[in-house]
Amino acid sequence: MVCGGFVCTKNALCALNILYVLVSLLLIGVASWGKWFDLVSSIRVVVAVIGVGVFLLLVAFVGLWGALKHHQVLLFFYMVILFIVFVGQFSVSCACLSLNKDQQNHLLEVGWNKSEATQRDVEKTLGCCGFSSVPINGSCATRCYNGNTPKTCKTCSDVIQQYVGEVLRFVGGIGLFFSFTEILGVWLAHRYRNLKDPRSNPGAFL
Repeated sequence: MVCGGFVCTKNALCALNILYVLVSLLLIGVASWGKWFDLVSSIRVVVAVIGVGVFLLLVAFVGLWGALKHHQVLLFFYMVILFIVFVGQFSVSCACLSLNKDQQNHLLEVGWNKSEATQRDVEKTLGCCGFSSVPINGSCATRCYNGNTPKTCKTCSDVIQQYVGEVLRFVGGIGLFFSFTEILGVWLAHRYRNLKDPRSNPGAFL
């Protein structure tokens, strides 16, 4: 069977979905590991990452099962879901790559103000205190903070801004890469649905 035929397309689609299974298990494992070792105290962040991992795992299983059984309905829904994910992920990736420093700072401040648990995680990890100013009579999770001499600490805005550009470019690049694998999955599923199984009854449709 030459590459591009039924078996080759089936194997390519299965391999792609096995990759998605591995990525989803990695997401679930990293989020669980971070919570278990108390590296991330925000339960919403952990639940969000695990939720993305579980969703990707379910989509991968749908695609894998549809590829193994040549199931027309499963492959159709797999195509639709994957295309919707592609549109969303491609848009977010492009946004990450196009944000300027003012927009980055505004989004960081919005995220900072939404969760005190996230604030503690960032302060403890980066060794900073407060977002745009060090609190004088407040509390801070980092070791550098001393209520009498708060100026010994850097603000988290200053520390994060040193890395946020590189992080957004990295996240945007990874997102673009996976978005192209998703459109590849849509193309493979569409092609595979319209190929006839050579082992089936020659008179049967697909």
